[in-house]
Amino acid sequence: MSETNHNVDSGSVFRVDKFVVPAAAREEILVKVRTTHELLRQQQGFVQDFVLEQFSGPGEFNLVTIVEWESQAAVDNVVPIVKVAHERIAFNPQETIARLGVKADIANYQRVPEV
Repeated sequence: MSETNHNVDSGSVFRVDKFVVPAAAREEILVKVRTTHELLRQQQGFVQDFVLEQFSGPGEFNLVTIVEWESQAAVDNVVPIVKVAHERIAFNPQETIARLGVKADIANYQRVPEV
């Protein structure tokens, strides 16, 4: 994969989390997503969010969350806030994903300017 020259600080950053969630894990995962997104919506730099569930098609990921942030600085500022909030409620996302057999693909994205 080639390295890009995009300046992430020049615009919105999109956090996209894609999950393969077994049916038995759906409710627990959705509770954790709701709790986390309630916190995210209160943070400086938050723009909008979406929690999407696949209802048709052959795609692998059946749950996708998208959060738009004003900038990379906003993302950087919210990371420790979320970490502390998760510690406060004894929620370890990596442990929960492993315990429930969830597959996750998590990354930050930015708009492609040419499109």
